Amino acid sequence: MSHSIPNVLTIAGIDPSGGAGIYADIKTFSALGAYGCGVVAALTAQNTQAVTGVYTPPLDFLRLQIDTLFADVRIDAVKLGMLGTTGIVATVADRLAHFAAKNVVLDPVMVAKSGDDLLSSSAVAMLREALLPRAFMITPNLPEAGVLLEQRAPESLKEMYRAAERLRNLLPVSSERWVLLKGGHLPGDELVDLLFDGDRMIELPTPRINTKNTHGTGCTLSSAVAALLPQRAQALHPVETAVREARAWLLAAIAAADRLDVGQGHGPVHHFHALWRQ
Repeated sequence: MSHSIPNVLTIAGIDPSGGAGIYADIKTFSALGAYGCGVVAALTAQNTQAVTGVYTPPLDFLRLQIDTLFADVRIDAVKLGMLGTTGIVATVADRLAHFAAKNVVLDPVMVAKSGDDLLSSSAVAMLREALLPRAFMITPNLPEAGVLLEQRAPESLKEMYRAAERLRNLLPVSSERWVLLKGGHLPGDELVDLLFDGDRMIELPTPRINTKNTHGTGCTLSSAVAALLPQRAQALHPVETAVREARAWLLAAIAAADRLDVGQGHGPVHHFHALWRQ
């Protein structure tokens, strides 16, 4: 029996405003033709302006969520988002290794759009040590790249090239692994992301869209890639194809974001821009 519809899992936090985290991931999977599953690694009290609290479930229960799901459901890709503590990172890494999870897309969520810190420094070290070896692709923005590399964030495209190379060196050398370094924090009317597999450095330029409604763009892009990787496996350049399509879809979601009216801060992107009638 052929499985044309992939099952894609997000392990991340809950953002009650629906703009980021698991709710945004599930919307993204759904919009892009994948069936969405979700394991809750954190609950947040959050709106479009601030994160006011974080609650993490006991590690035994996190493990139980993952084990119970994998025991029954074929998982074709995994997106990892907010994993706020050392214990959560270690538990997720252990279970992904146990189930030999494939197409793991790691979005190293460290800081919320509102500026709130979402990952402790010890958890960053555990992420480097235990989780990066499990990742097929990592999707850091420039501040996150700086934290992972223990240096200041890249401030130019030239510095982004060097950072992408160093980030790739944090991943297993012997197999196909990818870095998608997002350049949205650099100034200018055009932003450039870099996609690098240790061999080819692909520049992905895009015009910047003028809107304040960009809450959850990082979550949404990594989810879009995870949703498309299993669906583009037969393409000539499967990873590049999935990433280009994910970015094009996200850009349209950002362009349509002002059709929504959610909150007074950074509002969400429009995940269903292509499916809802105006």
